[in-house]
Amino acid sequence: MSLPFGLNFGLGAIPMLSDAETRSISAENPDGSKGGGAMAEPASGDPGRRLGKGWKSRACMAVKAGEIAVLADIKGPGVIQHIWIAVVPEALTGCVLRMYWDDEKTPCVETPLGDFFCCGHGMRARFGSIPVAVNPTGGMNCYWPMPFRQRAKITVENQSHQDVPHFFYQITYALTDVPEQAALLHVQHRRSLTTRELPEHTILDGVTGRGHYVGTYLAWTQMSNGWWGEGEIKFFIDGDDEYPTICGTGTEDYFGGAWCFGDTYATPYLGYPTWDKGEGKVPRHGLYRWHILDPIRFKRDLKVTIQALGWWPDGTFQPLTDDIASTAYWYQTLPHGTFPQLPEIHQRFPR
Repeated sequence: MSLPFGLNFGLGAIPMLSDAETRSISAENPDGSKGGGAMAEPASGDPGRRLGKGWKSRACMAVKAGEIAVLADIKGPGVIQHIWIAVVPEALTGCVLRMYWDDEKTPCVETPLGDFFCCGHGMRARFGSIPVAVNPTGGMNCYWPMPFRQRAKITVENQSHQDVPHFFYQITYALTDVPEQAALLHVQHRRSLTTRELPEHTILDGVTGRGHYVGTYLAWTQMSNGWWGEGEIKFFIDGDDEYPTICGTGTEDYFGGAWCFGDTYATPYLGYPTWDKGEGKVPRHGLYRWHILDPIRFKRDLKVTIQALGWWPDGTFQPLTDDIASTAYWYQTLPHGTFPQLPEIHQRFPR
């Protein structure tokens, strides 16, 4: 009996054989073809020019200012299993990552490159979790399974005015059958400035179809002193109107902390890896929560919001005007709903 779908369900499944075929795309093998790696001829100025063909001749690619580069264009069925990318910090918000599954005309994944890997604010983070890990110095890794049936296309657009001369990447995938019940990964980015009148940020809205919500990343910038995380997260599921089915008890509670955090941390499913509070800076926070063991399932629609609340001196909640950028991760059936327009680069960088 072989393991279906090219997935490994924990260490106990590692010994199981599978009919999946492993492939990997990088600058050394741009189409992932069998036996197609390390074929580039070294140019006259390359470090490997003395060694010749087959010795690290094309370790990265260049993405020019204004260019949309195709990282992968794969004929299915299959499942992407791991993505590794390393770039200079300026590319974290200057570049936009998009992914298209099957015959969708609009991207199922659209987010600034860094925010996809929980590196918001244009800053490199450093943490380890089950689906996302960022290691020294800026090695960004993603293990979210990304099944596709007909086609997978991944692009990166350099929206900045500077070239990215060294864009390092590797995308490992399996060519394998995809079960009918497998939903497809979607990722959406939003940014807003909350107001005193409505201290609430929308993480996700307009989702239609059947699926399950699996993750939240927030890049939160404080605009005032004091505690900022008293607000609740809310999940409006399948027709919920004024009141949600799921309501949290506070921002730090949702991300698995307590009592105003007090320190940073990183765990397999939730973490608070970024707390930038240097002298002369506005405090900036980065937080992630993965609903891997507790996915939030919906049958028709889903909306997710979070409040921005602090405290007035008299012990009542203070509505905050904070700058919140969110990245939402979920799996669903196709077609997907309309995504909001991604913030322009001048609205993303710098934060």
